Amino acid sequence: MEHLLEIKNIETCFKTDGQLVKAVDRVSMYIDPGEIVGIVGESGSGKSVTMMSSLQLISPPGKVTGGQVYIRGNEKNMLEYGPESEEMRHMRGGKVSMIFQEPMTSLNPVLTIGYQIQENIMEHLHLSREEARRRTVEMLKMVNIPDAEQRFDYYPQQFSGGMRQRIMIAMAMSSEPEILVADEATTALDVTTQAQLLEMIRDIAKKTNTAVFIVTHNLGIVARFAERIYVMYSGSVVEMTDAKRLFANPEHPYTRALLRAIPRLDDPRDRILIPIDGLPPNPAARPEYCPFYERCEYRQDRCKGRKKPDLVELEPGHYAACHLTEEEKARKAEEIAGRELKKAPRVTADGELCLEVKNVRKYFPVFKGMLRRKAGEVKAIEDINFSVRKGETLGIVGESGCGKTTLARCIMRVYRPEEGEIFFGGTDIAKFNDRQMYPYRKRMAMIFQDPFSSLDPRQTAESIVGESLLLHKLVKNREEYDRRVDELFRIVGLDPALKYRVPHEFSGGQRQRIGIARALSSNPDMIICDEPISALDVSIQAQIINLLEELQASLGLAYLFIAHDLAVVKHISNRILVMYLGRVVEIAECEELYRNTLHPYTQALLSAVPVADPEVEAQRERVPVRGEVPSLTNRPSGCPFHDRCPHVTERCKKEVPKLRDIGNGHEAACFLYNN
Repeated sequence: MEHLLEIKNIETCFKTDGQLVKAVDRVSMYIDPGEIVGIVGESGSGKSVTMMSSLQLISPPGKVTGGQVYIRGNEKNMLEYGPESEEMRHMRGGKVSMIFQEPMTSLNPVLTIGYQIQENIMEHLHLSREEARRRTVEMLKMVNIPDAEQRFDYYPQQFSGGMRQRIMIAMAMSSEPEILVADEATTALDVTTQAQLLEMIRDIAKKTNTAVFIVTHNLGIVARFAERIYVMYSGSVVEMTDAKRLFANPEHPYTRALLRAIPRLDDPRDRILIPIDGLPPNPAARPEYCPFYERCEYRQDRCKGRKKPDLVELEPGHYAACHLTEEEKARKAEEIAGRELKKAPRVTADGELCLEVKNVRKYFPVFKGMLRRKAGEVKAIEDINFSVRKGETLGIVGESGCGKTTLARCIMRVYRPEEGEIFFGGTDIAKFNDRQMYPYRKRMAMIFQDPFSSLDPRQTAESIVGESLLLHKLVKNREEYDRRVDELFRIVGLDPALKYRVPHEFSGGQRQRIGIARALSSNPDMIICDEPISALDVSIQAQIINLLEELQASLGLAYLFIAHDLAVVKHISNRILVMYLGRVVEIAECEELYRNTLHPYTQALLSAVPVADPEVEAQRERVPVRGEVPSLTNRPSGCPFHDRCPHVTERCKKEVPKLRDIGNGHEAACFLYNN
């Protein structure tokens, strides 16, 4: 059977320190019309490089050094044409379109979005300017851009992140491609927007018989949307089969390890996440034997003595690259399952309140004109009420722009709230000045989202971790300082010998551990974790989650855990607070919230989170959510969610529902329960 696109034994190298380093090593893939294929693996596994190599988008010092790419209708290897040749330009955009991860870097900020899509149509479909304009408007409507005719002349920066990604999809589909490559296209987006866009891509693909590659590290996404999956590790494909079989019966030890490392929405809260030990090998020092050997729980001595295994067919349609026999893997799997695994520590929060937030509001002024006159206010958060006890984790979830980080900064007193009280350790700190806040600073700490940008690149790891010790005079001399820094490194699982390195010499997971050590250095009572794992690979996420749980159990810390991944929040939290457009819409005990979800917004959030199991996904009920989060400068009247809610009534459009206890400690702000 002739495939729509076939990649055979493609190899890509990058020149590093005078030597050629093989990033992609003899990768083969194919896709057929209307098929959705997932490509998964950790960062650096070669997913994006494989796709870009097949389109000759690798720029120096990278180079495609071998392989063939065949597209139906052309018998010649596409790699024989030059990257700038007429044939490759026709293939890129015409036959194959690509949606990239960050739409703002892919769209030209000085050209209108209509012009950019129209230009693509004129180039590939050879339509007149007027015809191309009509098709552009059709494409914008197809991806649900409201007021498409008027917005034709808008610039990229006049749209939200979700809208910009819709525009990228419209541009990619405008030239009627046969293949669409979505390269981490929804990674930076909220779960609801992500679900909307991926469902839109699937619907368009099935309607137009377009083939789709979904390149992602999110196993839940491929479980929901992909029909066939390639698993990549260290520049090679290690397993390939259909989605149902991969999740029901993974054959490669790496695939099995990935599935054990991720938290799932349908997991019991106390399931321990099992991270994959170590890190993928450096491509410059990749061994001749199986590259997963050093991290593999199933490894045998002979795996190291033989060449890297090739992809072989174990059963019809199921391929894996592993030297071990089925009997050996089955025996080892039994042995692994039989080991006594320590359950994730369950912390019982004591009765003492650590933090209490009452009626907190934070507004930001809006200035206009040359004289910068105040023209209004952005109501970032309004009427926020909750409490956290010592040893407790409160998860805070919601879409981007809902006020999660603003709330965290008010609690940390980076911002001074307009109204309300913030009791920390029984004292109201809401109106404190910097001098009054000084003794409280050491008792609260923060772990940030991006472990690289939150660390000073010029400081050593030692000075980053130890800075608070000196600032708050927590050590008496240099000897005590060195001893405490070494202790903090060991607490977070880092070798103290690494303390003289600077941040760029650490991996992403190690950098986040440094951030955690810095947060622990002042012996805080509470740590605010602001998206601490969203920038990390699934295996490193598991390590950091387990570390945070262990630290809480041993030190009795209180956490505010801010995230948009509800599966992670469920795993780590005692209670969960859901925010929407600056207000709390629901708060409950973790299990209660997931078992008995009340607010329509929370129902939509949970429905949008994919579960890494196609069988479970097929049976789940979908709760669609319309549109995007409104702008805070143009907040809807009444209930903030009414313009997206399937249960909206006239009352919702006029009145703001108050947070009300529905029973069992479960509070919701909705007129469905608030009569």
